[in-house]
Amino acid sequence: MMPNVDPRALKEMMAKMGIKTSEIDAQKVTIHCADKDIVISSPQVTRIEAQGAVSFQVAGNVEEKLALAVTEITDEDIKFVMDKTGVTDQDRVRTALRASNGDIAAAILALTER
Repeated sequence: MMPNVDPRALKEMMAKMGIKTSEIDAQKVTIHCADKDIVISSPQVTRIEAQGAVSFQVAGNVEEKLALAVTEITDEDIKFVMDKTGVTDQDRVRTALRASNGDIAAAILALTER
């Protein structure tokens, strides 16, 4: 905030300039980078609309975590798991493979356990 400026007056000035702000009730904000994830807990998120563009201002408790390696899931992997499990829904098989970080045996077990 600007010193010695009434928040209500500031909001009125911003509205006159076509700037709209709104608070977002977020629980957590995660920014996925190539090498890490930035996790902001207890965030205060403000949506700002100005001149046709939307931006967000985020404040809170920041924690950085190394990004997990993303395993490529191939069509061959999906077909193999479908053949072994009898599951015909490719999306369901792909989800199981992602949940197991590409581990085919774990995906097969997850799909066949009841």
